[in-house]
Amino acid sequence: MAFETIDDYIREAPEDVREILQTLRLIIQEEAPEAEEAIRYQMPTFILHGNLVHFAAFKNHIGFYPVPSGITAFQLELAPYKQGKGSVQFPLDKPMPYDLIRRIVRFRVAENLAKAK
Repeated sequence: MAFETIDDYIREAPEDVREILQTLRLIIQEEAPEAEEAIRYQMPTFILHGNLVHFAAFKNHIGFYPVPSGITAFQLELAPYKQGKGSVQFPLDKPMPYDLIRRIVRFRVAENLAKAK
């Protein structure tokens, strides 16, 4: 299924994951109120002077994609989680680190606004 909106994406997620996705979306909206919502690579995406962050639900984890700089800047706090170059996996069987996610989004907003100047 091709998603057209973040609402579509969340609606199709497993019921137990929807609340997590809604909370992630709310955190990003609070930290980046000017960001535009989109679907990129079939994932919920927030755009603010370029890609800000993406997130996605998988069978056992939530993928969070704050680009490589967002991972590097929080390397120590993200150390317990499986990571890729610009991604981190938050296991569904552990509490979501919402405060950490909020700080990463805040960092990414500042980074993208500085680049835009």
